[in-house]
Amino acid sequence: MFFKLLLFPCLGFTLGLEVHQDPSDIIIEGHSPVQIFCSHDKTDFRVMLWYQQTPGHTDMKLIGYLYFKDATMEEEYKEDYKISGDLSGNTAKNGSLMIKKPEQKSSAVYFCAAREKSMRRLSPSLEI
Repeated sequence: MFFKLLLFPCLGFTLGLEVHQDPSDIIIEGHSPVQIFCSHDKTDFRVMLWYQQTPGHTDMKLIGYLYFKDATMEEEYKEDYKISGDLSGNTAKNGSLMIKKPEQKSSAVYFCAAREKSMRRLSPSLEI
C-alpha cells in the first residue's frame, strides 16, 4: 500500500522568521517510522509547534509542541506521534516529528511553526 504525506512549512514573515521543513513530501510503503525535521535560526524562539491538516479540511489540529527539550503532545496523538529536539542554547533550533507507524489516516499536510515563549503558561489550545 502506498500513500503520500504532504509537508509544508509555516513561515513567519512578519517577524522575519523562516522555518525550514525537510523533506517536503514523502511517499511511504509499509509502516516504517517517518521523521520530519524542522529548523529555524531565531535563537530566542524556544517553542516549536506541529500541526496536522487532513484532506478535505481547512482547520489545522495541534499535534503538540516542543519547549526547550520538553515535548507536550495532544492526547489523540500521544500513541502514534513523537516530538523531539533541542531548542536551548544560542544556535539554530532543530526539532522533529516522528510518525511511529504511518497508516492511511496519517496522510495529511503537516506544518511546523515557531514562536517565542509567552509570559502565560502554554496550553493545548496554543495558537500561532
